[in-house]
Amino acid sequence: MRGLLVLENGVRFKGDLLGSAEGIGELVFNTGMTGYQECFTDPSYEGQILALTYPLIGNYGANNEFMQNSKPAATGYVLDQITIHPSNWECKETIADFIERYNVPCLYNVDTRAVTRAVRKYGVMKAIIVRADTDEKIIQEKLAKELHRDQVERVTADKPYIYGHGTHKVSLLDCGLKKNILVSLAKNDCTVTVYPCHTTAAEMLADNPDGIFLSPGPGDPLDVPYVISTVKELIGKKPIFGICLGIQMLSLALGAHTFKLPFGHRGSNHPVKDLRTGRVYITSQNHGYAVSDEELPECIEVTHRSVNDGTIEGFCHKTLPIQAVQYHPEASPGPTDNFYLFKEFVKAMEDAKR
Repeated sequence: MRGLLVLENGVRFKGDLLGSAEGIGELVFNTGMTGYQECFTDPSYEGQILALTYPLIGNYGANNEFMQNSKPAATGYVLDQITIHPSNWECKETIADFIERYNVPCLYNVDTRAVTRAVRKYGVMKAIIVRADTDEKIIQEKLAKELHRDQVERVTADKPYIYGHGTHKVSLLDCGLKKNILVSLAKNDCTVTVYPCHTTAAEMLADNPDGIFLSPGPGDPLDVPYVISTVKELIGKKPIFGICLGIQMLSLALGAHTFKLPFGHRGSNHPVKDLRTGRVYITSQNHGYAVSDEELPECIEVTHRSVNDGTIEGFCHKTLPIQAVQYHPEASPGPTDNFYLFKEFVKAMEDAKR
């Protein structure tokens, strides 16, 4: 069945629909050559239509072991070619079967290079995936709909749960948690108690954890002021480490500002410089907002910057055991370049206990 990707500014792209599902969301792109299933199930894509720039998707198939969440998060996919006959010893199903099993809107046989150029030129914007024979009036009605802004509530845990059996007790605030974060913490001898996003600071501190972890997540950090309030109450109580949305929450709680990037950072090969050592790390990223340099509080020391555009990619507190990064060390970019960040968090917890 023929389909269309229609952007808010009127630009259109033709393709084929995989199944019959249609969707609406903010159109973004990811430049990674692998990790498509991790992208499909990353909660940070909630409310977004994800275009993958790599031209061949599905060449190693799909496997539930690669899932970062219990189900896909994006509201649609835009792909070029879909592999019909994948080849990999871990393959359990084709990526087409995976997408159709979850009934996610997907438009393929699309010139994703042209889609990416449009997003880079005009910025991220609302878009819809529809059948090619959809009446123009219906297309305009769909484009006129407001996008939901409760992304974090849609991906957070339903109730607290525990992962791992380590020495260090970590309370994690789930605003869009990826499974690999839990795996990384468990490998670093941590027992993690995961709390839903509406959990209070008092509840997170009730069992006297050794540290606090702030997860990644979707959307504008200003849309969840209650999380910012919780983070404010946690500051100074225990060592804190934040990733992606976590760094944005920390920055706002400390008095900094955030802003929306024109088309975000989404891919697995973004170079980031550690200003303390001068070393450049290859990072995996997925965010549309960043911490602003304007009116940055005195207590914040910027530790990492993007080599591509100079934006803040990491900071620490000058007097408290607080550290955060904008990228995803758990996603194995490099592939082991950034695992040291989890070790630094563990050391901060050990130092605090002493």
